[in-house]
Amino acid sequence: MAAGISPGPLLTLVISETLKHSRKEGIIIASAPVLTDVPIILLSVFILKKLAGFNFVLGTISILGAFFIAYLAYESFTIKSIELNLQNNKIQSLGKGIITNISSPHPYLFWMTVGAPAILKAFRINPMSSLLFILGFYLFLVGSKIIAALIVDKSKSFLQSNTYIYIIRTSGFVLLVFSILFIRDGLKLFGII
Repeated sequence: MAAGISPGPLLTLVISETLKHSRKEGIIIASAPVLTDVPIILLSVFILKKLAGFNFVLGTISILGAFFIAYLAYESFTIKSIELNLQNNKIQSLGKGIITNISSPHPYLFWMTVGAPAILKAFRINPMSSLLFILGFYLFLVGSKIIAALIVDKSKSFLQSNTYIYIIRTSGFVLLVFSILFIRDGLKLFGII
């Protein structure tokens, strides 16, 4: 959910297309990660599975994931306002969403440093846990973006409000907790704790 409501290129596109066209276009864009992330997830899981016996490499990836999540938390804490640059273009929402998500470094960083390790860890507990993790992740990621599109459609000024800024900052605390957990996992893989 924190990733879904944090400012970024895809959320900005969801908002701008909703404002320019309709909530339907915003919802279409919000759904783009479901299509674009499959190859990223498969590649990330494949690479990390091959590295499964290398605790040092996995510990390093975990620490890098912690820094990435901490960076997202920092962005959430320091946000002051949301600015949109709206231009009136033709409607091509799905294509725009796919291109935006593929060209953003966030999905790659997330799946290589956070998502794939979580999938592999869940798989060791129970294979169904991996599937539930992915379904839950996309339910909240896409769902929060869809909710943002619906809110923007109903209340165009919501994204400029202090309420939205406080929601983002609160999600920053959640991200910070996850960052600490990933540091702990990395230190365990290094054999330090």
